[in-house]
Amino acid sequence: MEMKAEKLYKSLEDQFELGKFEREEWGFSDEDVHITGSFKEKGMGAVLDNTEEVQKVYTAVFPSEHVLDQLLVSGERDILLFTHHPLIWDISTGGPFRKIPGEYLEKLSERAISLYSIHAPLDKNGPYSVSTSLAKAMKVEAESEFFEYEGVLVGIIGSTDCKTVPEMTKQVEDAVGHHVKTWEYGAPEIADQKVAVIAGGGNFPEIAEQLAETDVRMYVTGVTRRVPERPSWRFHEICQEHGINVIGATHYSTEKFACIAVQKFFDTLGVPNEFVEGVPSFNDYE
Repeated sequence: MEMKAEKLYKSLEDQFELGKFEREEWGFSDEDVHITGSFKEKGMGAVLDNTEEVQKVYTAVFPSEHVLDQLLVSGERDILLFTHHPLIWDISTGGPFRKIPGEYLEKLSERAISLYSIHAPLDKNGPYSVSTSLAKAMKVEAESEFFEYEGVLVGIIGSTDCKTVPEMTKQVEDAVGHHVKTWEYGAPEIADQKVAVIAGGGNFPEIAEQLAETDVRMYVTGVTRRVPERPSWRFHEICQEHGINVIGATHYSTEKFACIAVQKFFDTLGVPNEFVEGVPSFNDYE
């Protein structure tokens, strides 16, 4: 069933309570003529508004060339791409984000393909959130929340059936479908079988400091790249000092479960939807 784009935007705004969040900065300027004024103002919501009617919604983590090519080759029109990020993740550039190339923006406009993106509202712990969805995929039973980001709690602490770090590593690999990076800084046994989870870029020193104040010594996140003289280096120092084992499973692979889970919301609206696979960047933990 098709839906008016404005009605769909309003449904998303209400569901994820966008009005409660502060503006997020993504680096768009007046020169970015394809980007909506409302997104430049708020940093969330409709990034590209190219269609009045939405025939189908596609969900993805990033609007990468890989994802956009799949939409463009399909020949479909009047569709909406819903993403967690409005930019392309490319940590190899040092950015770590880059904008959608201009030629793609032109094609999306010509093909009546819109883009809607919410970051912090999907990070906030909830039924569709990135960390909650990752915890479920890892078979971790959520028990409490931790770490505040953009004014909301984004981390999950829960119980796992895994008793050792190697078992947890295998569990995460089974969930994401590829090898992961394990930083063995602590005991091989998982204390009380408790694990902390933050999907995406969770290598902030403040996260390690909070975990150091708890009994949790097993932490799973997406980005664990260690860069000298950057906050990520201090994150690893704190984890090593306090014996916190860390598993990195890439930004993309830890957040994709939220973009799969949000399909249930579009189901409630009666709008056809489909998840579009992206490509994980293994630079995230090298």
